[in-house]
Amino acid sequence: MAAAPPLPTPFRIPRAKSLKPSSSSSLHEPFPSYKLGCSCRCEVKSFDHSRNWTTVDRFPAPDPIHIFHSPPSPLTASPMQMVASARESSGKGSKKVCLFYCAETKPLAEGVAAQSDAIELRSINWRTFADGFPNLFIPNAHGIRGQHVAFLASFSSPGVIFEQLSIIYALPKLFVSSFTLVLPFFPTGTSERMEDEGDVATAFTLARILSNVPISRGGPTNLVIFDIHALPERFYFGDNILPCFESGIPLLKNRLQQLPDSDNISIAFPDDGSWKRFHKQLQHFPTIVCAKVREGDQRIVRLKEGDPKGRHVVIVDDLVQSGGTLVECQKLLAAHGAKKISAYVTHGIFPNSSWERFDHDNGGNPENGLTYFWITDSCPQTVNEVLNRPPFEVLSLAGSIAASLAI
Repeated sequence: MAAAPPLPTPFRIPRAKSLKPSSSSSLHEPFPSYKLGCSCRCEVKSFDHSRNWTTVDRFPAPDPIHIFHSPPSPLTASPMQMVASARESSGKGSKKVCLFYCAETKPLAEGVAAQSDAIELRSINWRTFADGFPNLFIPNAHGIRGQHVAFLASFSSPGVIFEQLSIIYALPKLFVSSFTLVLPFFPTGTSERMEDEGDVATAFTLARILSNVPISRGGPTNLVIFDIHALPERFYFGDNILPCFESGIPLLKNRLQQLPDSDNISIAFPDDGSWKRFHKQLQHFPTIVCAKVREGDQRIVRLKEGDPKGRHVVIVDDLVQSGGTLVECQKLLAAHGAKKISAYVTHGIFPNSSWERFDHDNGGNPENGLTYFWITDSCPQTVNEVLNRPPFEVLSLAGSIAASLAI
C-alpha cells in the first residue's frame, strides 16, 4: 500500500488592511466576491486519490471562511454523486416519447398515453397491396427526427409478425434519439420442448430477429417484455439489443391489498417452475406448492406443501393456454378446505376460447369455480373476449409500460 503524501509546510497569511466588494459582485450571488489587499487561495486534496478538489478562500479574521464546492464532473464524481445529479436533472423535465402501436394494441396504447403528458400517440397506416403483402406508411416521418420513439407490439399470431417487424426495423433508421420496443408477451417457446434431435427452438429464432433491429442515434434498441415464459430465453438475445424484463406481479399485489379479506390470502403455485419464478416477489404471503405427478398415463396434481384450509387461495402462474393444470389445482385446493380460490396469470392466451371452462363461484363455492381470475392486457384478443365476464378481471399494464418508457 502506498504511503500518504506529506502534509504541506505551515505558513502565515498577512492581515489585510482593507476589504472592499469588487465591482463584479452581484446581489443575486449567494456570497459576493471581494478584493483583498492580501489573500490566499489553497487547493485541498483528500488522501484517497479520488481527485476531488475543493477550493478554499482564506480571509483574515474576523471575516468568515467560505468554502465553495464545484459540481462533480463525470470524470471525477463518485457513483453516488452521479446518481444524485441524474435524479436532480431528471426532475427538471420529463422524457418525451412518441408511441406508435399496431391495431391490436391501440386500447393499451391509449391507456399508456393517459398515464403521462410526456407520451404522445402516433399512428401508422396499416395497408395491404392486392397480393396481400403489407403496404405500410409512417405519417410525418420527419417529425420524429431527434425524438425518443417507442412501438407497442403484439405478436398474437404468425400472420401479424412480419408487418410489425417491418415497422420495427424502419423506425430506428428515421434519425430518432432512441428506440424502445414494447412486446408485453413474448409468444414463442411457450409450448416447445427441446427433447429430441431436430426440435427447433423458434424462441431463439425470434430473439435473433429482434436482436438485429437497426440501432438508433442513441444506440441499441430497448426491448421491454413482461414475464417471459422460459427464464433461459432471456439469454437468447444478442448484444445489439437491451432487454428489460418486467413483471405483472406488482399489479396483482396491489389488487390483493384492495380485497376485503386481504389478511386471509395464501398464494398457491401449480408447480415448482412457478414457485421458482415468483416466490421471491410473493414471499410475505403464506405459500402452497403443488406438484404434477405421473400415475400411469395421467399426470395428477398433488399437494406438496402448505395448508389451504379456510384461506382465500390465489393460484399464480405466468401464462395459461388450455387451463387444464389450473382446473386440477383448483379441485385439489377445494378438496383440502380452501374457503375461496382465485387465479392470476400475466398472459391469458386461451386458444380456441378455452377460457370458457372457468366458471364463477357465485359467492363462495370453490369446488364449482373461481372468485376471481386476473389477467393482464398483454394478449389483446383475449381481453376483448373475457371483458365483463366473471370471474375474469383485467389488470392493465399501461402504468408499468409508461414507467418503462420514462427510463
